[in-house]
Amino acid sequence: MKIIAVTNIKGGVGKTTTAVNLAFLSAAAGFATVLWDLDPQGAATYILRAEGGEGASAKKLVAGKRELPELLVPTAHPRLDVIPAHFSYRNFDVHLSTKKRPTERLLRMSGPLSEKYDVLFLDCPPGISLLSENVLRAADAVIVPMLPTPLSVRMLSQLNEFIGSQGWTDIVVLPFFSMVDRRKGLHEAVIASVREQQPSMLVTEIKYASEIERMTLRRAPLPAYAPKSAEGQAYSALWNEIAARIGMTTRLSEPARVDESAAPLVIS
Repeated sequence: MKIIAVTNIKGGVGKTTTAVNLAFLSAAAGFATVLWDLDPQGAATYILRAEGGEGASAKKLVAGKRELPELLVPTAHPRLDVIPAHFSYRNFDVHLSTKKRPTERLLRMSGPLSEKYDVLFLDCPPGISLLSENVLRAADAVIVPMLPTPLSVRMLSQLNEFIGSQGWTDIVVLPFFSMVDRRKGLHEAVIASVREQQPSMLVTEIKYASEIERMTLRRAPLPAYAPKSAEGQAYSALWNEIAARIGMTTRLSEPARVDESAAPLVIS
């Protein structure tokens, strides 16, 4: 089972929309996929309509009193399930710190999922914490959406330095530019500079677009209800590039689509 983390030290960079859309596209490509919403705000859980799931506290998960397979919630999208967020996840670090080898707990907790799933996506909360160390320790690939700003570039340097200091040389870090507006001179300058200095940057860019913001109204992955839109095609290109980088081959010749009627516009 591939473990793909979508993370960023900063918030407000399009992390959850990225995780939801990539998880959907992974499932549409034929992979049995599960998204674990680790952010106590539960945005991914809300978008994928999984908030009715039972959930379990961070304390019970870390203690082994609940197992992740018990918490799975199916979505309306074939091959895509969710492990919903829980408000107690804000205290994940507290419970992890009480265990031996605390940076490996999440990897151990996710082990049973490999019996059913090909891919596990981790939608991570912002910040640097013991939970984020667990995520980095467990992940095969780390997807980093970043704004084209100097602070985002600094964040990426900090992340790479931390991973290097831990000796985690097997982690594939795949940053890409999110919420891009090339009408802004700063965005143009930062993108040009970073691409020259960071050859690992993904080629695909996700532009700032109101259609992406509407995901929280549609409560569905954007490629599910608008696959032919510029934004839907951009996320598809992003997924294809990531899959190629980590050696995943699409299993379906024609990715599954969800009819727009299955993802109505809902305001609640």
